[in-house]
Amino acid sequence: MPINRRDFLKLTTVGGAVFSTGLTGVSAFANQATQDEFYFVQLSDTHWGFDNRKFNADPRGTLPKAIEIVNELDPQPDFVVFTGDLTHTTDDPDMRRQRLAEFKDITARLKPRTVHFMPGEHDASLDSGKAYTEFFGDMHYTFDHKGLHFIALDNVSDPRARLGEEQLAWLQQDLRGRGKHEPIVILSHRPLFDLAPQWGWATVDGSKALDLLMPFENVTVFYGHIHQEHHHKTGHIEHHSAKSLIFPLSAPGSAEKKQKIAWNPAERYAGLGVRSVDVNMPGTHLVLHETGITES
Repeated sequence: MPINRRDFLKLTTVGGAVFSTGLTGVSAFANQATQDEFYFVQLSDTHWGFDNRKFNADPRGTLPKAIEIVNELDPQPDFVVFTGDLTHTTDDPDMRRQRLAEFKDITARLKPRTVHFMPGEHDASLDSGKAYTEFFGDMHYTFDHKGLHFIALDNVSDPRARLGEEQLAWLQQDLRGRGKHEPIVILSHRPLFDLAPQWGWATVDGSKALDLLMPFENVTVFYGHIHQEHHHKTGHIEHHSAKSLIFPLSAPGSAEKKQKIAWNPAERYAGLGVRSVDVNMPGTHLVLHETGITES
């Protein structure tokens, strides 16, 4: 049965969260979206191919469950974005392609026809993204939707966790001539700021990208990688990480080494989730809604 959009938002207040990211103005998402109002869904860190039942006793089930949640939304989101680590890393190039192919087949079940993919280091760092690009195309790109400019950055295909000078020059060129009030959404896998560099939760030259973005007043970054919800600001730029769809990780800096959180049979999908983002234009007020994975 389709999930009414309003009922879905109610679900996020039960075991979930609603987070308002303040750019300009405060307004609620209307029951019937106008041309200037829409929402999209962020999914992240599916790690297709991971199979350690200590940390997920349903490793082939959580991604299909998330797709089912999205497909039951009414109205449907304008698009879906996956912010990296689509598959779990493997040294075997043939296995890497098999996992990418399986992931692509499964996500083809999504009702929204527009789906934007991005690589994580598990998809791209061992072969500089060669296999990933065969299945999903460019690793950094832009698109525009109803007044918002989206920029997807690749901070994973270089195993040193760098954007690189060439991509930074591309970003600078893309931003040239844009008005300082123009709303911009950045999509990345790793955080662009130093969240926990000792755990690999940073982008070595991410500060250079943030310096290029700082003159723009309405910038929001959505990322994955850390397998949990986290909110941070660098100046006026807001950063929001998404939950994983395979296993949660320990809080940033909470231990010497990051740890996967063990599967809890009493709360089978604890720490896993789906995010939707309401966009209200003009004013560019974003409202984040988090909901967990449940038994189907």
